[in-house]
Formats: sequence, structure tokens, C-alpha cells
Amino acid sequence: MALITSQQYLDSIRKLNPRVYIGGKWVKNLLDHPVTKSMVMANAAIYDLAQQPEHQAVMVAKSHLTGEPVNRNLNVATSIHDLDMRQEMALLTSQTVGTCNYRCVGCDALNALASTTFEMDRDLGTKYNERFNKWLAYAQKNDLAVSGAITDAKGDRKKRPTQQDEPDVFLHLVEKRDDGIVVRGFKVSQSGAIGSHETLVLPGGGLKDDEGGCALAFAVQNSVPGLSYICQYNAYSAEREMFGDEIEELGNPVYGQRETSTMVFDNVFIPWDRVFMCGETKYAGRLVSRFAKAHRMNCGGACKVGFADAIIGGTMLAAEYIGVEKVPHIQEKIIDMVRLSETSHACAIAAAMRGREEPKGSGVYLPDDLFGNAAKLNIAHGFWEIIKNAGDIGGGLVVTMPRLKDLKDPEVGPTLKKVFGAAAPAEKRLKVAKFLQHWSAGLHGPGTWHGAGAPQTQRFMFTVLTDFEKKKKIAKKLMGMEDDEAPKAAAKK
Repeated sequence: MALITSQQYLDSIRKLNPRVYIGGKWVKNLLDHPVTKSMVMANAAIYDLAQQPEHQAVMVAKSHLTGEPVNRNLNVATSIHDLDMRQEMALLTSQTVGTCNYRCVGCDALNALASTTFEMDRDLGTKYNERFNKWLAYAQKNDLAVSGAITDAKGDRKKRPTQQDEPDVFLHLVEKRDDGIVVRGFKVSQSGAIGSHETLVLPGGGLKDDEGGCALAFAVQNSVPGLSYICQYNAYSAEREMFGDEIEELGNPVYGQRETSTMVFDNVFIPWDRVFMCGETKYAGRLVSRFAKAHRMNCGGACKVGFADAIIGGTMLAAEYIGVEKVPHIQEKIIDMVRLSETSHACAIAAAMRGREEPKGSGVYLPDDLFGNAAKLNIAHGFWEIIKNAGDIGGGLVVTMPRLKDLKDPEVGPTLKKVFGAAAPAEKRLKVAKFLQHWSAGLHGPGTWHGAGAPQTQRFMFTVLTDFEKKKKIAKKLMGMEDDEAPKAAAKK
């Protein structure tokens, strides 16, 4: 069994019993709660894609461990082609569900682990890569939904992990035992962790020599003792709870907004065969950096582009339904939306095509980090423009619309149909208005801004990755200046 169906996935999730808290209560089963169900159904749709012949080139890969077909979400990239298909998968899944591919972070995490555990074993003589490959083969064989947990709560940002008043704000080692380790702390903003079978946990950033207790990487099953999930709760969560089965009232009826949680590790035991880093601070920063390379290409240059495709489509429908689709300034705004979106996608493709084996001998290919950062930074700014134009063209109706259900009311329905009828019936106008509300007045703007790292992080990476000296040499050569000519000291007053 290497590729399971969506129904098999749903059956497996129903059997699990993770400790999940949302909206003031503990959830008995993820499929019985309207908010958590939407996240699970999004994951199920990704399983469906891998079963469809027209999408298998993107969604299915050949395992470098077994040679068997596996879901690309569990694949380690070993070529430029793999990297290209990875970003295409991010695009396709976003177009399909209009929310997160909740296996995305786990996919990028396992590629970073494949690279870094190889390097640790080579340099240190450890057995992390061997352990990781055994775990990955198991995950591939069972087609597990794997999420990723990277972000620590961080606490007081002026203080290092070991200086915090509350040590749990950084996930840390409590105890080493003969059979494994015990960990404690939090991981925040974990998209899709509740609907996954397992989560790959990575350090949150680079660490100093005396911070080895935070240099942890491991795989954890989502229902182990001591692990609980406290879910986000917002207006869209409340809306989905309120409407229950009346999902036609919602902007993204089946799959919802993006669902995240805080993972709480209360002295959780992790067996050694699931531990892939334990104290090796020198490699923590490399591990996170390699994750970021992959995730910024996929999250920034492909995932959010899939969202943009949906928004552009909805915006065009809104214009058509009121008869302004041929107005020049409307067309200009839609073209701007396309420009911003496709520029980011171009950066993702470039990141894949400029990918390389890292480190040499590992067989693991990672995307080019300069183009990956460009993809994420471009979409962080561009997405605001895209949803602004969507809200602009959608008009005031996006925020002033009545319920769709009100159209069926015998008393007010006929009036509303007259009020909101235009070049298309009122029902279509209100449906698309709700869809645009979901995007332009929802969670996706800040989510795109901060997902895969806040833009300031990408700006910093540009200062590190850009060869400014080369650019200065180019300019000097064109001006006929000597390359070794140093700037004169400023004259003293």
C-alpha cells in the first residue's frame, strides 16, 4: 500500500483520537466538528488528486528509497524535475482546495531532514539519516499525512532560549533515556497538524553552543500521550460553527479558511528511532535554512499563486455579473493581478530550475534560495494588491451583502432578488460576493505576509545572498574605472 484513497484517509483519521481544543471545548472527533472537518476534507481532496490519472505526473513520484510510487508530499527531491513538480503540486493543490495543502510544511521539512541528517552522519558518525530513512519508508508505505512544526512561541525576543522566564516557549529536551527522549514546550501556528497522522518537528532557528536542549528534530504521532492542540478561533470559525451543515452560505464551503493550532508538548516521550537531531546545535541553523529554501519557493511562488488564480477568477465573475468586465480600468486592475501572480510563479520555477544537490553526495536537491526568497517577498507584497483589487471590483456588496438564505425567504426574498439582480441573477452575485469576502476580508492577507517567514527575513536573505561586489565590478567596467580603485576618504571640514 503506497497510495491510499481519500476514504481510507478519512477512515484512518476517524480512528485517531488527538486531544484537540477549539472554541471553548474539546473535540471528540475531527470529522464531527464543522471547523476541524473542513481541514480534514481539504487533506482528503489532496489524496483524491493523487488518484486522478491527469494529475499523477504532479502528485505522484518514485521513492528514492524503494523505487515505488509515492505521494509527492512524501517524496525527497533528487532532481531538478522533482523540484519543478514540487512547486507545480503546490500550485495545483491551492487551486483545488482554496486553502492550505496541509501536508506542505511536512514535505519541505522531510526534504530538509534528508539533507541535514546525511550531513550529520557524514561529519559526526551519527545514525540519524538511517533512522530518518526508516521512518520515511514507513510513512511512504502507509501514505501518511505528515505536517511540520517549526515555529517556537519565542517569548521575550530580547532573550535567548535559555534566558526565558518561561522555558516552555522554546520546545526543549527534558530527559534523555535509554529508549528515547522526553520533550516539553510549544510549537505555534501549525497548519494542519490536527488532521495529520504525524508531525515532523524541527528547531525554530539557529542556536548557540549552550542551547543544545532546543536542537531537536523528531517525528511524533498526533495522538501520543501528553500532546494536545489548541486551535485558532476567529470570525470564520464561528461562522462555520453557526451554519453547521448549511455550508452553501460560506465563502469556501467545503474547505474553509486555513486552520492552525498551537501544539502543546507536556513531557512527551519520543523513541530514539524517531529522533533525527538531539543537541547538534551546529546543524540546527542549516536544517531550518534548508527548510526555508524549499518552503519559500513552494509557499510563496506556487501556493499563493494558486490562491491568486481563484481570486482573479472570482473577481472576473463579479465584474461580469454587474456588466463592467469591458470597462478599461477594470481590465487594467485584473491585468495587474495577473502580473503580480505570474511574476511570483516565475520566481518559483526559476528556484526549481536553479536547484542543486545539497550537500554534495546526499542526493537531495534543494531549490535556489535567492529565487525562492524573491518568490516569497514578491507575493507577500503582491497578494495585498491582489485582494485589494478584488475588493475594489467586487464593490461594497462584498461587505454589505445579506445572507444567501434570505433569498429564499417568502417575505424578503423577492425584494432581495430585485435589489441584487443585474447582468446575472441575485444568487450568483451574492455567491461571488461571499467568495471575495472570504479572501479580501479574511485571514489570507496576514497569512501570506507571515507564512514561510515575515518579509523582513527575505530582505535580510537578499543582503546575504546577493553578490553586490560583482554588481559594482560590472558598473566600474562599463564606466572605465579601475577595479581596485578605492573610494577616497571624505575631506575633513
